[in-house]
Parts: sequence; structure tokens; C-alpha cells
Amino acid sequence: MRLRRYRYVGFSRRVWQRRAVFLLGAIFVGLAAVGFAKLSDKAQALYYAILNQWHWLPLVMTPLGFVALAYVTARWFPAAAGSGIPQVIAARASSNPAHRQSLLGWQTMIAKIVMTALALVVGASVGREGPTVQVGASVMFAVASFAGIGRHNGLVLAGSAAGIAAAFNAPIAGILFAIEELAKSFAGRINDIVIASVAIAGGVSWLILGNYAYFGEVSAQMIRAADWSAVPICAAIGGVMGGLFSRSLITITRRPPSFIAALRKEPAVFAGICGLIVAILSIATAGYASGNGYGETRAGLLLGEQLPFWYGPSKLIATMLSSASGIPGGLFSPSLAVGSGLGSMLTPVVTFVDPRALMLLMTVGYFAAVVQAPLTAVVIVMEMTSDRNMVVPLMATALLAAGISRLISRQPLYHALSHAYAPKPQHKEASPSRAS
Repeated sequence: MRLRRYRYVGFSRRVWQRRAVFLLGAIFVGLAAVGFAKLSDKAQALYYAILNQWHWLPLVMTPLGFVALAYVTARWFPAAAGSGIPQVIAARASSNPAHRQSLLGWQTMIAKIVMTALALVVGASVGREGPTVQVGASVMFAVASFAGIGRHNGLVLAGSAAGIAAAFNAPIAGILFAIEELAKSFAGRINDIVIASVAIAGGVSWLILGNYAYFGEVSAQMIRAADWSAVPICAAIGGVMGGLFSRSLITITRRPPSFIAALRKEPAVFAGICGLIVAILSIATAGYASGNGYGETRAGLLLGEQLPFWYGPSKLIATMLSSASGIPGGLFSPSLAVGSGLGSMLTPVVTFVDPRALMLLMTVGYFAAVVQAPLTAVVIVMEMTSDRNMVVPLMATALLAAGISRLISRQPLYHALSHAYAPKPQHKEASPSRAS
């Protein structure tokens, strides 16, 4: 019968199979993100307990921990190194199923979770939010592979966005991050998948952890015209510092100077040196240089507490070394912490602006400069602080800072780092020359 020819595609078995797979994957992403968050919190608390009990132990524990993590990562789980976002970008750009599997396979996902937690135990300055992006993408990839769905790109993007949403309880930021950072375009065909995935994973996180603001409810305001002078100040400082961080990390990992290149030939040795410097910074700052910086950032943004003047620079160096060492761990939370620390440094000078507003502007400025994704930076900070009063100043600061950062580091950080995970070119064996 003719009506069968025009059967509505929404009722087809294949479409509903894909929707069921997607729904199941989004739920698993939310559960994985919540479990990862709880594990990371316990890991960081364990490090601080060790530091308080045995003050000098990190001088041994941190370098050895970096060495072990760098060796295991390089030897068995190379795709688990660093943030995880470059791996997702590379996986989406790849058309080789085996290559995608190597970047997003379940072994890599488990290694990422376990070793990021261990990195926090030994005192690295890393976060779990960036790795949650790779975990989310891996979950969706695994579910799609198990169900026999051949086209993974949309689901991988959706899993990545869901990971951000569940990690920060910031659903809009998850959507914007997928569009602005991972896709670098507006792909209308996958919007429904991304938005629904974010809603489901965020809902799972909300049911377990509650409807919380990541840093608490901040109520900073800029009332007077003079307050707006903080926007160009924070944009300039945040843009320069974030751009230098991005360019330095790209240089160390991709085009290192000769003396660093010589050290990087022995990954474990290089990681041990990075770990020793991080340990020294951690002991000298009573642990401030280690961990994800959540507590310090929350105290500054929510309570207006002034952070030590050395907090921002020491956190920046520790984060740089932790990321360059080759161990697993993300940049999101530490970058927000560096931004709040730099903002706190300005409060004794820019006394006519609310300290919380100043730290908020510097946080978004520095973060936007590091990732060169200003819309994501604005929305993620807004959702994490539940503060709608600062929308316009935050947008202005983020756009200016990202623009300054592009003058210093032409290529966005995550995209530059993703080249290391591109498929290796296969060289054909040269045919033997014929005898003349």
C-alpha cells in the first residue's frame, strides 16, 4: 500500500534505537561525571591530609608520583595524558575507527579517571572538569559502538558537552563549549542531540548532587562609571597572562627549546623535575599551589577574601608544569583559580572596585584568554556563580582578553595540542629499484 511508502520516519525502529542509545549514554555520562567528581574530591582531601601530617613528604611523593604517572601514561595509555579535550578534538576530526578507538576507548576512559585522581593525591595542580569532557565523549562512543551505530561524531560531541554540563552544573556552558570550542562551528543538525544530552546528564547530576552553584551564589556589582575601568585592566592583564600561558604550554609540548627537548626525550625524568618544582611550590605555599584551586577561588569570589599576593603566579607555574609533565589532568579549575588569584593581587591597587567584581572579571578574562573561547568563559562563570548582575562587564572583559590572547598565541590551546593525537602517517615501503 502507498501509505507505507510515506511512513513517518519518527516511528521507524532504527530511529528509536538511536534515541534509546543516546538516552542511555547521556544517563551514563551524568553518573560517570558525578562519580568522578566525588573521587577527585576525596583524592584532593587525601593530599592535604598528607601535607598537614608530614610537611616535607611531598618533596619525595610528588616527584615520584609524577614519574610513575608519566611513565604509565606514555607506556600504556598515551591518549589519557593531559586535559582530554585535545583528544576529543582529534577523535572528531579522524575518519579512522581504530584511531578513534585508541583515543576514546574504555581503557583510556578508566585510566583517565584513575590517574587524574592519583595526580591529585600526589599534589599536582590539575582539575577533573577537562578530563570529564573526554570521559563523556568516551561513554557516548562506547554506547554507540556497542549498539552498532556507525556515525559517532554527533554523539561524541554530545557526550563532551554533557561532561562539561555535569562537571560544573552549567548546562548552557556545555552547549556553548561544544559549539565554540569542540565544533568551532554551528552545526544545526546536531543541536537537538547536544542540548538533550546536556539536559539529561545535567539532570542526573542535579538529582544526585542537588541544584547547586559550583562556586556558590556571588552577588558582585559594578554600579559607578569608575567601576568600568576595571574591564580594560582585567582584560589586558588576563589576556596577556592567559596568552603567555597558552603559548608557553604549546611551545613546551610541541616546539620546545633545545634544553627542554633534551629533557623530554626521557619523559619520566622530565616529569620528575616538574613534580619536584610543584612540590617545592606546594610546601612553600602551604598547599595552595596544588589541587584544583576550588576552595581558594570560592573564598575569593563568594566571600571576597583576599588571597595571598603570590597565589596567582604560583598556581600558574604549578599548573603549567603539571600540564607539561605528561600526566593526566585538566586546566579548567586551575585556570579559574589563577584568574581569581591575579584579580586578588589587584585589589590593594584598584581599591574603588568591589573585590569580588574585580576577581570575577579577572577570572573570566584569564580563562577566556587561555582557552580562547570567550562566550563559554562568560557563561560558565555566570552559571557557576549564579550571578546575572555582571553579564555585560564579563562579556566585554572576555572578548577583549581573548582578542589579546590571539595576538600572543595564534592557535587556540586545545586545537594546537590536538595535533599530537592526529593519526600517524603510514609510510609505504619503497619498491626495490630495477637493475639497470
